[in-house]
Amino acid sequence: MELRNLEHFVAVAEERSFTRAAARLHLVQSTLSVSVRSLERELGSKLLDRTTHHVDLTDAGRALLTEARTALAAVESARDAVAAVHGGLRGTVRVGIMHSLTLIDLAAVLTRYHQERPDVRIVPSPAQGGSMELARQVIDGELDLAFAALPSDYPAGLTVQPLASEPMRLACPVGHPLTERRIVPLTELDNESFVDFPPGWGTRLSADRMCQKSGVHRRVTVEVADVPTVVELVRAGFGFAFLSESLTTGTRAVALLPVRPEPVFEISLITAADRRPSAAAQALIDLILTTFAAPRRGV
Repeated sequence: MELRNLEHFVAVAEERSFTRAAARLHLVQSTLSVSVRSLERELGSKLLDRTTHHVDLTDAGRALLTEARTALAAVESARDAVAAVHGGLRGTVRVGIMHSLTLIDLAAVLTRYHQERPDVRIVPSPAQGGSMELARQVIDGELDLAFAALPSDYPAGLTVQPLASEPMRLACPVGHPLTERRIVPLTELDNESFVDFPPGWGTRLSADRMCQKSGVHRRVTVEVADVPTVVELVRAGFGFAFLSESLTTGTRAVALLPVRPEPVFEISLITAADRRPSAAAQALIDLILTTFAAPRRGV
């Protein structure tokens, strides 16, 4: 089995298109088609269902995708190790990031890493599905590591390193009667309207879990995948929101009130528990853990 064929298959599987995969690999589409068909003949199984508009994985294709990613990552790791012996790390590190990551100074860490290892390419990748999608992508091998903010119960197959946390506050319009309260009991928010992020986002999961434990029902009337828009909708009176102070840095558009009990926003570094990272990825992981030291826990 040729590594080239596996690389071609992974590209088509991830792009769900021969045209986009060919552009990504800088190949003509016919070369890509021949390569994938050769792999299917070698394995004796159809890997892709091809239609006019898109490409889907068969059951065999889905089974191969995870193993193919692991094999390609192992080869890249071996190349990186040899390159390190001869004068420096090379390769690509795929980093999953949340849409708002202000609690930690990620830019400073990435800048330092790039200065020390200029031959390594870092590819940041946000996920519309939030922390749950980032966790899945790390497990599936689409990402080498990711920053996520699930409240607890990360999926199996991950090593989880908490980096930083802060309490979430109740965001409400300035001048709202609740702003006269020093602390707002969570039970007083029963049946209130809320603006929130989509399911799968860490802040949403943390707030949902805390309300469920407290027997509080909140009505999420608006869902948006953007922090400034959440703030503006709260300011306009569409509902309350649970936000941490770091998410609203630089704005006085809303009041942030302590609640009891309070949801917690915790950022963690997640990596695959059963897959060895490349030398370049491990160097970035080590730098992150040195910068944001915290006890390690496995899942």
